[in-house]
Amino acid sequence: MKLLKPEERLVRDIQNGDRAAMRRLYDQYSGYIMAIVMRYVPDRDDVADVVQDTFVRIFTSMSQYEYRGEGTLRLWLSRVTANEALGFLRRKGNITFTDNIPDSPTDDEPDISQISNEALSEMIASLPEGYRVVLNLYVFGQMSHKEIADELGITPSTSASQYYHAKKMLANKIKEYNKRNAI
Repeated sequence: MKLLKPEERLVRDIQNGDRAAMRRLYDQYSGYIMAIVMRYVPDRDDVADVVQDTFVRIFTSMSQYEYRGEGTLRLWLSRVTANEALGFLRRKGNITFTDNIPDSPTDDEPDISQISNEALSEMIASLPEGYRVVLNLYVFGQMSHKEIADELGITPSTSASQYYHAKKMLANKIKEYNKRNAI
């Protein structure tokens, strides 16, 4: 009998309907999933709903998941979570995109070394919806502008524009934060 790695055993147990295994997955990954949702959805009440919907999706889709090595479960959970958050935003119908690409390159990158993850997350959450979604998919989801365009039903140039504006707006927020905190 093959000795299963802990993550592989967890997946197998969930696929076999083990409720204790489901609870272990929830306990182990709920904070991680909440952090992903918070990058897309700024309202805390909505975050809780999306996290709940994400776990429902995870548990109903687990039978289709194929374990492929250590760390692949976390990647799959990330993708399911991002898809649920995007689905929520689509249902709300308030993602707006602009389609203008500026000619000038962005300024120098601001110093983020003294900014807490919480403060940076709040700054990202305060970005307009379209900017925030594209920034998250590009930076955290590591998707290309073509992939983002396909996912959101926009053009690659719109994705690039949203990313540019998000990056510029975030840089300004970081500079203001640094000024206020005399960094």
